[in-house]
Amino acid sequence: MENSIREHIPEDKKIRIEELVRIMNEASDAYYNDKDERMSNYEWDAMFDELTALEEETGYVMEESPTQRTGAEEQSGDGNREAHEYPALSLKKSKDVTELQAWAGERPIWLSWKLDGITLVATYDDGRLTRLLTRGNGTLGTNVTYLAPYITGLPNRISYQGHLVVRGEAVISYDDFTRLNDTMEESEETYANPRNLVAGTLALDAKRAAKVKDRCVSFHAFTLVHIDDNIVSWGERMEYLRELKFKVVEREQTDAAGLPEVIEKWTQKVRSGKMQLPVDGLVIAFDDTEYAATGSVTGHHATNAGMAFKWQDTAAETTLDHIEWSCAASTISPVAVFDMVRLEGTEVRRASLCNLSEMRRLGIGADRETTLTVIKSNMIIPKCIAADAHGTSFTIPGFCPVCGAPTETRISDRTGTETLHCTNDDCVAKHLQKYTRFVSKSGMDIDGLSEKSIKKFINEGFITDFADLYDIAEHREQIVSMEGFGEKSFANMITSIEARRVVEPVNFIYALCIPMIGLDAAKKMIAVCGTEGFFRRLREQTGFEDIDGIGPEKSNSILEWYSTEKNQRLVEKLLAKVEVRKLEPAVKTGGKCEGLTFVITGDVHHYKNRKEFTAYVEAEGGSVTGSVSKKTNYLVNNDNTSQSKKNVTAQKNNIPIITEDEFVKMFG
Repeated sequence: MENSIREHIPEDKKIRIEELVRIMNEASDAYYNDKDERMSNYEWDAMFDELTALEEETGYVMEESPTQRTGAEEQSGDGNREAHEYPALSLKKSKDVTELQAWAGERPIWLSWKLDGITLVATYDDGRLTRLLTRGNGTLGTNVTYLAPYITGLPNRISYQGHLVVRGEAVISYDDFTRLNDTMEESEETYANPRNLVAGTLALDAKRAAKVKDRCVSFHAFTLVHIDDNIVSWGERMEYLRELKFKVVEREQTDAAGLPEVIEKWTQKVRSGKMQLPVDGLVIAFDDTEYAATGSVTGHHATNAGMAFKWQDTAAETTLDHIEWSCAASTISPVAVFDMVRLEGTEVRRASLCNLSEMRRLGIGADRETTLTVIKSNMIIPKCIAADAHGTSFTIPGFCPVCGAPTETRISDRTGTETLHCTNDDCVAKHLQKYTRFVSKSGMDIDGLSEKSIKKFINEGFITDFADLYDIAEHREQIVSMEGFGEKSFANMITSIEARRVVEPVNFIYALCIPMIGLDAAKKMIAVCGTEGFFRRLREQTGFEDIDGIGPEKSNSILEWYSTEKNQRLVEKLLAKVEVRKLEPAVKTGGKCEGLTFVITGDVHHYKNRKEFTAYVEAEGGSVTGSVSKKTNYLVNNDNTSQSKKNVTAQKNNIPIITEDEFVKMFG
């Protein structure tokens, strides 16, 4: 359906409008549903501006035009499509501050971040979260309430007892995005950007809902859509959401006259590189929400609801020097290294090319024979948006840059993306997640060794097993010359490594990354065997199934792991680098919780956290498990009337459900 069609539209302009609509809708589908990226935001904005101008000039507006839609239909997991109580309309965008000033007029306004994630709408009744919808097409969204318990910043219960509707953005920080991509299992696929990862995560079905927590999705409320009480001020509404324990988007009040200064100040926050949350602009809204609700709706834009400010990306041309192939957990990813250009006040020499499909789309060619067009997307992430290969083509490496094994290309069934992989299952780069666990606080507790640094060291060949971390000082000259490193950071890293040469046996066992063996199992083995007894059983292959809470399955897992020559050498190499503190068997008898098994769930208030609570139970001879079974003696839950899975299981098995205060009276 078309509207406002003027007579005698030039055929070339009509064809161009239809072409732009088709290309942008295909790109939008990919953008919202974590498929292979079709274009950058820079290219999208340029096409959107061209389409808007052509529509205004000709009056030819297609119903499916991106100017008339809030976005593409999102992929969904188990949720049903449901109607929004209040349509989730989109904001009109502008790159011109004077246009924003004219829109604001003389009224007080608020400025906040335009976060780059997936919009969610949460509904509360009588203090409980009753529905969580994705934005969808603005009228219909997907019900993802089953994912809500795993999203931070989104309370399940609030003190307000009326009807409340809040809209916010689900996002993943840049650090978490990099960490997750670098530690994806071989069976999983990496993502192009944080927004794609959020989209894929919110499309998980109920069976995989817990992965949402692992992927660190957080909800940031950006507007209170409805509340029964009479709170007119947008600023007061946002403050009230904060009091209700929502994570609320950062904001600042101003007016039209002060808007340029405030926008520049917020822009500098982005330019500084310290922004951890992905943003693609700023939003201004009237403080008077009653006035904001007036006005007309043009296409899918409410004229008074707010406006979005988009930064004008600055592009620069440079010459490709070479492609750096970086191996991580599941893929070998290409990074363009090029002659230095200055963008947004910083020197830029590198930009990720994501995968083989993106290299082909851009037209990447041979080293020193390819001209690149580079931007800093949203002034943060360096990005190649175009390439002129001058008739040349790039070469796909036939061997893994880390282990030298043959490579292979794969095409994703989910996205159609072509990626490069190492064929060696034992390639050290595929086990970055294990190194992360090794240096973690529960493991060897080595500060200053981030996943990003470990990945660099692996790709440079400095690390081939855990023990090599303790010899990293041998590579000082190469490391201090790396981007992001220097003498000070190198010295701090070495100090941290040297400070952890003596380690507790429980942490040592956890750090080994033995399948099925976590901290709890390590504690039980050391409590019964002591340090020397543990190593004796390991070397003699005696087994640990006699220990309560270990059993045949875990015991066999430990023995099978140690039976390989590779893992035996690993343990001996580590023992030559670190000292494991010698502890005697120390099973406590006569404790207040002796012989009892507890499950602790929900928030706690008497203890600082559940970790401290667990430590007390274990110190008193009891044990704590993660799930309710017939062997459970007590379920501790301060919300002991809820119909959670653990409560229901406990009730079915006649297991007492007690509050934390009741536990303290009985066992404290």
